[in-house]
Amino acid sequence: MQVDQSDKSLVMSGDMQNGGFTHAEYIFNFSKKLEEDLQTFGMKIKQHEDNIKFLKTQKNKLDESILDLQVILGKYHSSGTPVAENEVHSHPQSEEETMEQIMRQEKSAAGIICRLNTHHGIQAYNITLTKDVLGIVARLGKVDDDNLGRLLSEYLGMETMLAIVCRTYDGVKMLETYDKEGCINKSSGLHGLGASIGRNLDGRFLVICLEHLRPYAGDFIPNDPQRRLDLLKPRLPNGECPPGFVGFAVNMINIDSTHLFCFAANGYGLRETLFYSLFSRLQVYKTRADMLQALPCISDGALSLDGGIIKANGLFCLGNQEDVRLRFPKASMKSSLPESYIESERQMKELKWKKEKMIEDIKREQALLNNSKLNFDRKKAEFLKFLAESSSYAAQQQLSVKPERLTPR
Repeated sequence: MQVDQSDKSLVMSGDMQNGGFTHAEYIFNFSKKLEEDLQTFGMKIKQHEDNIKFLKTQKNKLDESILDLQVILGKYHSSGTPVAENEVHSHPQSEEETMEQIMRQEKSAAGIICRLNTHHGIQAYNITLTKDVLGIVARLGKVDDDNLGRLLSEYLGMETMLAIVCRTYDGVKMLETYDKEGCINKSSGLHGLGASIGRNLDGRFLVICLEHLRPYAGDFIPNDPQRRLDLLKPRLPNGECPPGFVGFAVNMINIDSTHLFCFAANGYGLRETLFYSLFSRLQVYKTRADMLQALPCISDGALSLDGGIIKANGLFCLGNQEDVRLRFPKASMKSSLPESYIESERQMKELKWKKEKMIEDIKREQALLNNSKLNFDRKKAEFLKFLAESSSYAAQQQLSVKPERLTPR
């Protein structure tokens, strides 16, 4: 939208007759500034429109890749042999026992979630209330040794083992709502769900939000399929590794392949978020004697396989080992599922995560586009109003000049 040059010349000629350019310069400069502002907003609109177009193209490509993987995975399920036979091995008795122990906590939030999953299966994750729920801590990891599972479970405690894990804070807010007075709304969230199935939720319960955890920021052990964390081994003052050191608890948890990559909203897996937050650099030793000898290099607690527990520096757990019924299940025998199937599952999870991020980016760009269009419309209205006013002023100046020109000398 260009400034009317005739208007500008009229204004300038009028001001010249009055001996100054001040008002004419103001009109010209201000109109030029409005022009530049409109051009800037127009460029922003074009930029956001191009970004949205690009993001939608990328999303369409992701959709096509997801469909291709669904076809591949569907072939395994329809064949009836590879998956059906191995599903028995991927859900051993120990894992079923863990599920039963959670179900026995009838008035717990974890019990309600597990009951919902048991009766509705995969459809439970499509329910708005639990769509963002990843699972229960006790069911998100496995161990190679049953004794280690008992120790890690005792270290965390029953309340943490029953904690619900959500990907985002929006998912946390869905689990419990409040009225205007700040009291819990018993007819919605998990409280309402529990009441609907005859399990009234009683007492407090923990919810862990993955996107609010500070993830592990270091490297991973190279070529490790479990993506274990490359933590520095403890060293005694003499520089040697303490005798009896077995490893770090965070690396002794076995995690399903689908949970290793890009599972949290921020792109991290469960090991570097959930389990690193729970165990940090908790060390594991063969015996209490080994653990006590290593005290100078224990910073975040330690366990010994014969029942010793150090919660933190200066905090020792003494007495007999508890009979922990709810514990991490023992890892099953290695599944004979084809590597291609496992890799396809991993790719599917990663693509879906990328698609979710892409949708968020599109929404953000759309909001920025709407804001730029609003600013453009406001600036355009201001510009048109200014042109009208400046044209009126120029006309007045022209009329004041004409009589002088017609006066005879």
